Amino acid sequence: MQTIAPTPPAGRLILLLGKRDTPADGVQDYCEYLAQALQRRGIKTEITRVEWSSEGWMHALRKLRGQSAEWQSAWIILQYTALSWSRHGFPLGALAVLRSLKRRNHLCAAVFHESRRQGGERLVGQMRGAFQDWVIRRVYSEVDVAIFADALDEIEWLPADRNRAVFIPIGANLPEPRLPMQPSNSEPLETQTVAIYCLSDPPNLYNELNDISKAIRVAANGRKLRVVFLGRGTREAQGEISRAFDGTPGEITNLGMRDAKEVSDVLVSCDVMLCVRGETNPRRGSAIAGITCGLPIVAYGTRNKAFPISEAGVRFVPYRDSEALARSLVQVLSDAPLREQLRAANRAAQEKFFSWDTIADQMIQALNRSRGQA
Repeated sequence: MQTIAPTPPAGRLILLLGKRDTPADGVQDYCEYLAQALQRRGIKTEITRVEWSSEGWMHALRKLRGQSAEWQSAWIILQYTALSWSRHGFPLGALAVLRSLKRRNHLCAAVFHESRRQGGERLVGQMRGAFQDWVIRRVYSEVDVAIFADALDEIEWLPADRNRAVFIPIGANLPEPRLPMQPSNSEPLETQTVAIYCLSDPPNLYNELNDISKAIRVAANGRKLRVVFLGRGTREAQGEISRAFDGTPGEITNLGMRDAKEVSDVLVSCDVMLCVRGETNPRRGSAIAGITCGLPIVAYGTRNKAFPISEAGVRFVPYRDSEALARSLVQVLSDAPLREQLRAANRAAQEKFFSWDTIADQMIQALNRSRGQA
């Protein structure tokens, strides 16, 4: 039986968000699943937004000051991404919100869903990125606890004294399915299904579809394949998907955006997932969704930069090496014992790293430790 972590001294947490993302909001989902796990531990948890994008900053900050008068005994945990606190990626608003709270002596933490710049390569992107780096460092210096979704050793700007920093993995924004502990059938299936969960925006989209289609053409040689696209970016890319897979044997299905339960059901029913949206890192929610659903994964990246995803059932291949991607995909599809080995590794990693109960326990411990050091 899992040990329930002690309740933090405040006993109440406020998860504070900025602007809602569309068409899906991964940070909102993160907060909802985390809140459920915290509430199972008897901790009252509220999710609230600073509605600056619809109300304007002056009104939103006045409203926040009124709300925060009732939060004196609570931990306030700001959720940071650049675009949640700025229309154009200059997130000074996050710092303004934090300083407003600190002036009232609130206990403040931050979850950094982005630990470094997201600005882009052009001049304005470099300016945006430099500004984001400055804001991130300032937020880090002012919070009582800094929670990162990246391993601390991968964050090059952190100071040597990291007492306030903690690495807590994110979980899948999906209901955890009930997975069979043993394979139901080790015999090869007549048709095998490859899942593609989420696609990037152009121009990265074109490289992703090119690499996926090459791998599928190789893997379809001598076997029946079905490729299922679903999640963010897939419906908008229907035309590009059709062109990339023109003449490819097998069935190509595009489910687009689906609710979390449907996504979970689809992934559980698949045989393997391809993850080619850049090199896999600890914040790759699509890979974590596959792990949660017990799905063997073939992914771009290296083990030493992907912890704790590297502990799960993932076969890594070098970035943009479509031939290696195809070889690994064929190997996983051809080897039923290997697939079960990867599924077992997923079950173990899910329990150890990606379960929302585990994540909630780690957050409670981090907040308790901060209070103990104060």
